[in-house]
Amino acid sequence: MKKKIMFVFGTRPEAIKMAPVIQEANKHSDKLKTCIVVTGQHRHMLDQVLKLFKIKPDYDLEIMTANQTLADIINRTLVGLEKLLIKEKPDLLLVQGDTSTAFAAALLAFYYKVAVGHVEAGLRTFDKWRPFPEEINRKLISAVADLHFAPTKTSRKNLLAEKVDPKTIYLTGNTVIDALLQAAGKKTIKSQQRMILVTMHRRETFGRQQKDMCKALLRLAQDFQDIEIIFPVHLNPKVRKVVHDILGKGRNIKLIEPLDYEPFVQLMKKAYLIITDSGGVQEEAPSLGVPVLVMREKTERPEAIKAGTVKLVGVEEKDIYNSAKQLLTDKKRYNKMSKAVNPYGDGYAARRIVQVLLKRTCE
Repeated sequence: MKKKIMFVFGTRPEAIKMAPVIQEANKHSDKLKTCIVVTGQHRHMLDQVLKLFKIKPDYDLEIMTANQTLADIINRTLVGLEKLLIKEKPDLLLVQGDTSTAFAAALLAFYYKVAVGHVEAGLRTFDKWRPFPEEINRKLISAVADLHFAPTKTSRKNLLAEKVDPKTIYLTGNTVIDALLQAAGKKTIKSQQRMILVTMHRRETFGRQQKDMCKALLRLAQDFQDIEIIFPVHLNPKVRKVVHDILGKGRNIKLIEPLDYEPFVQLMKKAYLIITDSGGVQEEAPSLGVPVLVMREKTERPEAIKAGTVKLVGVEEKDIYNSAKQLLTDKKRYNKMSKAVNPYGDGYAARRIVQVLLKRTCE
């Protein structure tokens, strides 16, 4: 008898990291039946990832409303998913990462005594406010999960320190590398100048810190006329206002709309340097040989810093500017970062995860 695996996700990063697992599970359709539920948290961005990886959801909760709070997301996910959980009766519910959708889905599965698998388990900063609310979401998911798919040895160590049963922890690598290698195979357009790719969206930096980040970028654009800064601006109105107010008239700064995943990967390949506050980019860019400066005070992904592919530069204007300036002027320092080995995986994480699902649910 086939075992039913329910995948629940809502944002673009979740979809990117779940897609390889869904694709791999579908290769074992004689033993596994997939049921895909999306919440539609990032409507347009989610849809383009589903199209890219040829994934068709079985259900769409369409939870998004204008000006919704984190509580709204959790409440709508619980209410909408409860009916489906009762109807579908999955053998295991799989969530990815640290979103409010993932937490709500894992909590509901616990209420109905459905086993929970957690992809990308064990990431920690040990500061509940950074990243917010992701750090606490991850810890709460770990509290109810039955299978923990840890991407690195560090994340596995974190779970063991929290007394998670070692028999339930599996070291897999990160599925984002699986997805990246699929999307990165396309031809890249050559750049005529050094391009800096920027992303910024973190809740905990709204306000003064976000303004400082933008001021650092403006200084770089003014002081280095040979660079081009390309900034896909997040859809959050709080981000867009600050970015456009400070950077809107920069001569060698291009503010563009958010990109679909595949063209974004191509931009990463083309970039000379990436400056970001994103979690996923910290994992992806090193596989492409592109140094990353992270505009955050803490990161739950310390492996890349240790490996030398990523540098944590904080959120102050002078620190961001000085770190970027070093890489733009010191070729030896740049080469050291660009040639470091990515610690996040080899492209076979999804295969390892599905092998565990086959063993644990079909034995």
